[in-house]
Amino acid sequence: MDYNRQIQEIVEYFIDGEKDIEDFRVGVEFEHFIVDRHTLKTISYYGENGIAETLHELEKNGWIGSYENEYILGLNKGNKTITLEPGSQFELSIEARKNIKEIEEEYLEFLEEITPILQKKNQGLMAVSYHPETKIEDIKLLPKGRYDIMFNYFKTKGKYAHNMMKGTGALQIAIDYKSEEDYRRKFRVANGLAPVLYALFDNGFYFEGDKWNKYNLRTDVWNNCDNDRSGVVEHALDNDYGYKKYAEYILNRPPIFIMKGTEAIPTGDKLVKELFDPEDYKKEELEHLLTMFFPDVRTKGYIEIRMMDSVPYPLSFAAIALIKGIFYNEENLNKVYDYIKDITMEDVNKSKADIIENGLKGRLKDKTVLEIGKFLVELAQKGLDKDEVKYLLPLEEMILSGTNPYGITKEKSELGKKESLNWCLINNIEVM
Repeated sequence: MDYNRQIQEIVEYFIDGEKDIEDFRVGVEFEHFIVDRHTLKTISYYGENGIAETLHELEKNGWIGSYENEYILGLNKGNKTITLEPGSQFELSIEARKNIKEIEEEYLEFLEEITPILQKKNQGLMAVSYHPETKIEDIKLLPKGRYDIMFNYFKTKGKYAHNMMKGTGALQIAIDYKSEEDYRRKFRVANGLAPVLYALFDNGFYFEGDKWNKYNLRTDVWNNCDNDRSGVVEHALDNDYGYKKYAEYILNRPPIFIMKGTEAIPTGDKLVKELFDPEDYKKEELEHLLTMFFPDVRTKGYIEIRMMDSVPYPLSFAAIALIKGIFYNEENLNKVYDYIKDITMEDVNKSKADIIENGLKGRLKDKTVLEIGKFLVELAQKGLDKDEVKYLLPLEEMILSGTNPYGITKEKSELGKKESLNWCLINNIEVM
């Protein structure tokens, strides 16, 4: 394989992703768990009242199903797509939108459809970073060929690799870039802020049915998953970081499997550069390779910010507003870039370890993550249009109280697990 040509093909893909500022949009993926409302145990994909049955009920409402053999594994309707993660985590993706209100309308429309279906089964959507009750070995793997391959591959990786697959839930936000320099700055800022975003949205108080004895559970899971595809992208904080270095990051790691048509082919420890033919490939094959790596911040023709735990509405929209207010306001982006430009990979990794031990009191260089969070919210308030500032309120109130989702659940934990997590069950929604 021609390595330089491989790099060039991937770089061209990233160049094709560049957008004019007026076309900048925000994309969001919301991950949820479907649980029994009384016991908080997971709802299986299989059987009576299972998740497959729920998908079929939505299909009757006009959603278009996607199947693997006889199994329904996803749905699409208009601007919304439902997919299932390996442990049947219920993910809603909303096509990128310019305004937060448009995303909110789509999300609430989804809730209006699915909530009645779940309630009649005594089920509910829960937004937390890790399944609060059912242990990982009791969560059945989704009947999807690629997930079988991944499950077997991860057997030889980090101690929490299977926990990542079947037990975690996240909120992922995608932003656009206008040029390689804009990409570099945004990618660097997002990675530099990784410990802060992890800690502000830490929503993992329970692990494997018991209380987690530290903080930032999902951070620890990712730290112990697979170093080939998680954490901070190598060289992301270098001054000369750009499209080429991300291409090299992809090419020099194993993709687990490749797609040929609809067939998933295991690739073992082979690296992407041994598999990617730059002379003969389909765009979908390259896009698949890009999705097989799960760093804190990912490049896929846009920048995907992946550190935030799954959190309930409206806090989830505060996260969207925070990202938009910082990254889509040039003055704010410059200020945060100036703040993080001297931060190194070592600083970020040290801070990640600190937030696991000390939560919001953990430090990123000379400040606590809580102090940096206050700074970011103040900037975001100035960077948003006046009709979008309101979305920041839940985050602002939480930070001013010196807490985060973990802290909210901890404060309620004396009432019992069910009561402490009731605020994370997404049932009757009051629109802001």
